[in-house]
Amino acid sequence: MNEEILDIVNDEDRVIGQASRQEVHGNPILLHRVVHVLVFNSQGQLFLQKRADDRVVQPGKWDTSMGGHVDAGEIPEEAARRELSEELGITATANLTLLHKYRHSNDYESELVTTWITLWDDEFNLQKSEISEGRFWDLEEIDLLSATTENPGPFTPNFLVELGRWRDAGSPLPPG
Repeated sequence: MNEEILDIVNDEDRVIGQASRQEVHGNPILLHRVVHVLVFNSQGQLFLQKRADDRVVQPGKWDTSMGGHVDAGEIPEEAARRELSEELGITATANLTLLHKYRHSNDYESELVTTWITLWDDEFNLQKSEISEGRFWDLEEIDLLSATTENPGPFTPNFLVELGRWRDAGSPLPPG
């Protein structure tokens, strides 16, 4: 398997170098691009993926519908469409609506996150090497099971940050 190479960017999203995925994970100085997509159905439910139990980061936790790295030389929207297809089996015909862009940092890594929302009522084909299961959730159910990002219950802290940002943006739903 080829080593995954990512662009290293500055806070203005300008490429300043490249590094392997292994180099950026564990080194929060190296800011790299990632993409997230929040997938809703026409009933307003949010699809979440459960991370496989053998994942290094947050194994067995429920996470954002889709998240992935932007490869070196790739633009974020291309990466979002590629990852939607790889992780969830969602085709390139999905309409992506840009939600926001922000810097997310912790002791492990620093990411420049670009997030979209989309509407999807069709079938999923989950990438079993990364995802153990997936399903649509009512937002009230998520609220009941999550406490805080410090005690996220069955969810990843990053997902709860993403959910909070979506709510701060007015809880928009994708055009149907």
